[in-house]
Amino acid sequence: MAAIDKVRIVVVGDAGVGKTSLVHLISHNEPISHPYWTIGCSVEVKLHEYKAGTPEEKLYFVELWDVGGWSAHKNSRNIFYNSVHGIVLVHDLTNRKSQQNLRKWLSEILNRDSRSQSDEGEYDAEQFAGSSIPIVVVGTKLDLVQPINEKGNNLRLSSIADECGADEINLDCKHVRHLAAGTSNAVRLSRFFDKVIQHRFHSKDSTVCELYVFV
Repeated sequence: MAAIDKVRIVVVGDAGVGKTSLVHLISHNEPISHPYWTIGCSVEVKLHEYKAGTPEEKLYFVELWDVGGWSAHKNSRNIFYNSVHGIVLVHDLTNRKSQQNLRKWLSEILNRDSRSQSDEGEYDAEQFAGSSIPIVVVGTKLDLVQPINEKGNNLRLSSIADECGADEINLDCKHVRHLAAGTSNAVRLSRFFDKVIQHRFHSKDSTVCELYVFV
């Protein structure tokens, strides 16, 4: 059997937003029965059909690196950002602060080699434009949004998705139907995986991510 190429995607966001539940749903096509707090990083693998249904169709392994969101571990997380080919930014739709913090998470990844990251640092839009790394923004806990909206609040969509030109997915990780084949969420996620693979293996700047990783 021919070897299958792989890409590495980091999944980041504040503690408690549902990253582990999201990664489990994507990888196993079923909700996680007992969610747990991630210490350090855990890795799940999904087999993805690149450009499914076309002459270029090919299988790839997608590694999803679920990075723990505890702020106390910030200074040691940069080891998980080496050779990253894609980024999933995750926030809780009922927690505005977790959405605002996505800029800090993106900055943390883009500045992973910096020794002078501050807690208040945000990403530089020009810096991101130069990185060309694919991103998708995921809002979780959609099931809790309806009761909130009934109280007069609006569903907050992430502005960082527009700033990065990224697709946005909103879902409830407790229900498979939110990523069922043929749904808009599933199409967006598949398109994101295709972009990551395209950037890694089929573009002129496919080595960009590795080029600015220095140890």
